[in-house]
Amino acid sequence: MNHTEPKVSATIDLLADGKHHGHLIIPHSRNESGWGAVHLPIVSIRNGAGQTMLLTGGNHGDEYEGPIALMKLARTLEAGGIRGQVIIIPALNFPAVLTGSRLSPIDGVNMNRAFPGRRDGSVSLMIAHFVHHKILPLADVVLDIHSGGKTMMFSPFACYHRIPDAEVMERAKQAMLAFGAPISLELVELDSEGMLDTEVEEMGKIFVGCELGGGGTSTPETVSITEIGVRNLLAHFEIIDEKPLSCEDRGLPPTRLMHMPDSDCYLISNDAGIYETLIDLDEPVKKGDAVGQVHFPEKLERQPVVYCAGRDGTLIGRTHKALVGIGDFLGMIATEM
Repeated sequence: MNHTEPKVSATIDLLADGKHHGHLIIPHSRNESGWGAVHLPIVSIRNGAGQTMLLTGGNHGDEYEGPIALMKLARTLEAGGIRGQVIIIPALNFPAVLTGSRLSPIDGVNMNRAFPGRRDGSVSLMIAHFVHHKILPLADVVLDIHSGGKTMMFSPFACYHRIPDAEVMERAKQAMLAFGAPISLELVELDSEGMLDTEVEEMGKIFVGCELGGGGTSTPETVSITEIGVRNLLAHFEIIDEKPLSCEDRGLPPTRLMHMPDSDCYLISNDAGIYETLIDLDEPVKKGDAVGQVHFPEKLERQPVVYCAGRDGTLIGRTHKALVGIGDFLGMIATEM
């Protein structure tokens, strides 16, 4: 027995030319099906030499722009219209997407903290293990599409990370700019261990991420930004023969190039109670400005605790829920580069 080969298998040949719909077979023995499996949909479209792009959505199951845009792309993109290869996984955490939950309902795992996975792990870890060993080695560039899910809301942005390899970082930055989101962000993660992002970057490949809304739903605006951004990336890497559409081409203001210099960009709750947002997304703040406050419904005489900006900038992310606990995300501030 090969103890490094993934237990997950694919019903399609990822090296075959043409367009192929199939699924990954993830063993999942359970009460309802002793010899059962999870079937995770995947599409490979390949036409000769060129760049290979992996497109993923549904890394968290309550984020919908990715699954919607990628399902539509999987139906319409044909092998004759590309050079290279496009691998599409609209619902990377397929069980979570089917239940509208951030984490997998099968094993409670956050897919974006599961990499590089484990061959003999739970369903989520086996998916991550297969992606790490069988898909990422094929890819030149990866786009992972996120939004805020049920608990967060973001001004739509595409992003890259500051990494040690300056050449790869610059290529990721140019790809992010080609995506053409309203905000283009150099993002600082609170916790990068186990992320798909980190796996891709440590393999020396180009990674582009995005956060395109939230609230556990989608809007015509955020889906349009996603669809145009995906095609812009395919055009940027010359996989399709199109010109990327900039914000200006669409009659929108130019993308705002922003960054997060340090952890002061995040607001995290130290209290449990009802959160009142005092400023909304895209509003400017100065260091010390009140961004929100937590009220205490069980102690009416107690004054709310006010949360203030840790630096000058613009609020581009905030909690979407009012009932918050200690350690919850409250807001995110970015500054112009």
